[in-house]
Formats: sequence, C-alpha cells, structure tokens
Amino acid sequence: MGQLISFVIPCYRSSQTIKGVVEELTGAMTDIAGYEYEVILVNDCSPDETYSVIRQLCEENPRIKGINLARNFGQHAALMAGFRYVKGDIVVCLDDDGQTPANEAGKLIAGLEAGADVVYAKYEHKQHSWFRNFGSKLNELMTRVMLGKPKKLYVSSYFAARRFVIEEVVRYENAYPYVIGLVLRTTKNITNVTVTHREREIGTSGYTLGKLISLWVNGFTSFSVKPLRIATIIGAFCALLGFAYAIYTVIKKFVNPLVPLGFSSLMSAVMFIGGMLMLMLGLIGEYIGRIYVCMNHSPQYVVKETLNVKADKD
Repeated sequence: MGQLISFVIPCYRSSQTIKGVVEELTGAMTDIAGYEYEVILVNDCSPDETYSVIRQLCEENPRIKGINLARNFGQHAALMAGFRYVKGDIVVCLDDDGQTPANEAGKLIAGLEAGADVVYAKYEHKQHSWFRNFGSKLNELMTRVMLGKPKKLYVSSYFAARRFVIEEVVRYENAYPYVIGLVLRTTKNITNVTVTHREREIGTSGYTLGKLISLWVNGFTSFSVKPLRIATIIGAFCALLGFAYAIYTVIKKFVNPLVPLGFSSLMSAVMFIGGMLMLMLGLIGEYIGRIYVCMNHSPQYVVKETLNVKADKD
C-alpha cells in the first residue's frame, strides 16, 4: 500500500457542486500511482442541503468522511476541524465550488515529491469577480507585510502539505485560526505550481466584504505585533508634527503679533490627532479582546456529527 493522501474540503452552500468535485477527485486519483486517498468533507453549517449530499457520498464510498459543524465558524476553522481527522502522510486542501481543479492535484503532490514541505497552487488567470480579486490583492499585501510572506510566493486555498506541517498547525488551539499564518510560521520550504482556475458555474462566493475584512484582521492580529509597532511610529510622528507646529506658531507670533492664531488649523489638528488616537485605541482593544476570548477557551469549532470517522476517533 502506498502513501495516504487526505483531501480536506470545507463546504458551504455547495449542495450543487460538491458531488462533482468529489467525483473529479476520485477519478484523478486513479491516474496517480502509488497513493491511497481519503476525502474529508467539513460542512460549515451550510443552510442548504449540503450535509445531505455529504451524507449520501459517505454512504456510497467509505473513503469519504463527513464532519458537520454546529454553527458557521468560517473556512479556516472548518479546515482546522478537518485537519484533526486526517490520517494521511500528505494533506491537500481545495474548495468546494469546482473552481480549484481537483484533477490537477497531482501537480501539488509532484511539488512535495520534489522536496517542498508545502506547495500552493498559483493561478495565471483567476476567474473570481473583481471584488474577490481585489480582496486577494489586499490579503497578499497583508500576509507579506504583517506575516513575512516572501514576495514571490503566492498563497491560495488550494495547497498540499506534508504531515508534520499539519501536525504543527493543529497544535494551535486558540480561537481565530488563520491557516496561512500557521503554515508560514511552521516552514519556509514552500513553493508554487501553476494550475488552472475555472469560472464559477453555480452560485456566488460565500465571502462578503465583512468576512474578508474579518479574515484580514484575524490574520495580522493573531500572528503579528507589527500593527502595534506601526501605531507607535505613527504616534511618534504625529507628536513630532505637533511639536514642530507649536514652534512655528510661537515664532510666527513673535514675528508678527497682529496675525491671529488659526482656529480652523487648530481644530483640524485636534480632529486628526483625536482620530488617530481612537484608531490606535481600537487596534489595542482588538488585541485585548482576542486575548480575553482565548483566555475563556472559545472553541475554534464545535463538531455536531461525524460520518465514517466515529470509530476512528474512538
């Protein structure tokens, strides 16, 4: 028997697509010699019939395992739930909408065979909407500046990792998991392979503007203190500007005593500094709030039901 590959797929509003993804995946594995596989489908409390489809797939194929979360925890929490049930030597994560081609998983696996610890799929032409593409660019900037991601490395939701990387990732037990940050702090031996990115045929993306902002905030507040350092630098710069402006005002008054002091400029300075103070306090509050939530052991996810995995866990 060859090495075992565990495919982890978070599922949300994918009742019409997940069956096709699984069928494509199982068909692709027949062309990859020397590997066995299992598929772990994590239902992130989808409001449609997604879990019913997962149940049917599990009944038809014992290689497929289902996990049903009690409420919607988000894509990264769903991934963490799936990671804790994997048995494979290699773990591959992909989307449930068919845009990440399951039949090209062999390219990711070949990247691991070449010596990498983690291989991310890179798309030459993304078929997301402009909104998602814009969000991806902001996420790229955030991970590079805040998390130290190499500039040439492209990160995506379609990736393969060795077992030791996943074991290190699941050691993180606090709330607000961010898988990219966990991977980046585990290893630097990460590469890219180019795969096709398909157009979405059914439905729309589950990421709204609010969810994308929450994901970005989660990324840098959970794994970096750089925002606090940036806040300190901005605060020092504003203080320096205020000191310089005060000297300028005193000199101007001595040179021409008849010139009235500018009320509008004073109010502008007060509003600017006040706004910056509120922004920095909000940032500090975000960090403190997350510490409070973690200290209260808020769960990453809650598993309501499992399919084809209960005996394994016992």
